[in-house]
Amino acid sequence: MHGRASALGAATVLNALATGVGSAFAIDVETRASVELDDSGAVRGDVAEDPDADTRLVERCVERCVERFGDGEGGVVHTESDVPMAAGLKSSSAAANATVLATLSALGVDVVDGEGDSTPVASDTMDGDGSAITRLDACRIGVAAARDAGVTVTGAFDDASASMLGGVTVTDNREDELLLRDEVDWTVLVWTPPERAYSADADTDRCTRIAPVAETVADLALAGRYTEAMTVNGFAFSAALGFSAEPAMEALPDAAGVSLSGTGPSVVAVGDAEALDAVRAQWDGRAGTTFSTETRTDGARIHD
Repeated sequence: MHGRASALGAATVLNALATGVGSAFAIDVETRASVELDDSGAVRGDVAEDPDADTRLVERCVERCVERFGDGEGGVVHTESDVPMAAGLKSSSAAANATVLATLSALGVDVVDGEGDSTPVASDTMDGDGSAITRLDACRIGVAAARDAGVTVTGAFDDASASMLGGVTVTDNREDELLLRDEVDWTVLVWTPPERAYSADADTDRCTRIAPVAETVADLALAGRYTEAMTVNGFAFSAALGFSAEPAMEALPDAAGVSLSGTGPSVVAVGDAEALDAVRAQWDGRAGTTFSTETRTDGARIHD
């Protein structure tokens, strides 16, 4: 009983900490997971990049899949990733999605297009014995596991849905409801300073104080004005979470949009590749790492 899958990293349009409504878009960095199920009844995880990493999230993803579709199996889940950990680029969501899809594959569960995907699936497509699941519901398994593991405050359904479905999504994380999915085509520039920040440690009280700004950002995102939304979000949440706005200032006016991603510390700019060269010239002078990538619209996938 073996399964393999990959899922995408993502970046922020709207941080959900203020109101529960969030938005993110998928980028071309991946986390890969392999799952081997056995009759041990216990799940063990390991992370290629960090042998001492906390593996509760991926282990809980396997457990939740087995609870719903399996018969008490245990096993081993192994992940490896191009997504920097604790950098605001949705490494947890990518790991959860990849692990869920790999586990479902190992269990022989079909993952089908459905709510939020390009091809709707009628309710009678789902087998009565639970042998099929939509991609968005598979995503919800990982979100529930993230809450179980305590790695997220909001549940991060916005991040997880972008990672799973590709493109840009807007969600209500309080209900795990997809409000919008759209496709975007941007060059993406990411600057990550040396420090790391963990979503579960974010000061939620300070974030809720900027709820009126977040509501404006949500309106912009729902109207398809994603780059404007992310720029407003970036300045507001940099202030709320105690990050400097200087990297974002350096990106303007060359970038179409720029934001602190998640709870930081990465800053992400989007736009035309040539215009972002000027931003890179600024960010390359900063401590940390800068890299260029692209948006992705295909989302997470199972590998044969």
